[in-house]
Amino acid sequence: MKDKERPFPCIPATQGFALNQFRYGFAGDPRSEKSIEELGDLLALYTETAKENGPYTSLLVFFETPLDVKETFSTEQWEQLFWKHLNGLSQIDEIEWPAHIPSDPLHPLWEFCYHGEQYFMYCGTPSHRNRKSRHSEEYVLAITPRWVLEEFGKQGEYARKIKSQVRKRLENYDTIDIHPDLNSYGNPENYEWKQYFLHDDDTSIAKCPFHRTIKSSNRK
Repeated sequence: MKDKERPFPCIPATQGFALNQFRYGFAGDPRSEKSIEELGDLLALYTETAKENGPYTSLLVFFETPLDVKETFSTEQWEQLFWKHLNGLSQIDEIEWPAHIPSDPLHPLWEFCYHGEQYFMYCGTPSHRNRKSRHSEEYVLAITPRWVLEEFGKQGEYARKIKSQVRKRLENYDTIDIHPDLNSYGNPENYEWKQYFLHDDDTSIAKCPFHRTIKSSNRK
């Protein structure tokens, strides 16, 4: 985030970091069921306080990733783990899914929701090599509220220029072309779930692995 010679592509993210509007959380081994509960607690607390942080806020959750897992897990295995976390969050969510958000991931207005809030999910893993913008030494989730992205979009021409610069930075930052699934929320041909976990090549899975729990189940 501090690299000036090779800046991170997402300009709003670098602004959030520089302004100290990011919030950070830490969870255990991402393979454990307990890590889902830890993530849920962190995200619920963040949801309740996020608007106090500023217009560029995001929550970054770092998982205690064992060395052997970092060295051996494939991108496919990380992807399966990522969707296990999102499905697990849905199962423990104590607040109903927002009524205005479609339940079908194939709808262009669908996106992941938790604790009554809409979120864009970003996953970084140790196995991403070509797509360096998705590489992390640990398994990490960067979680951004929809209202943050909407407020940024209201800046009109400035927002459009920044988005153009972000794509140029991506071209320089990654050693592979921009993934074809990158799109804008609300576009008829857009599927948000495909952007949450990008492969280290241009491929993507055909079917969304997310299965929403229809009725919330309370934790004891």
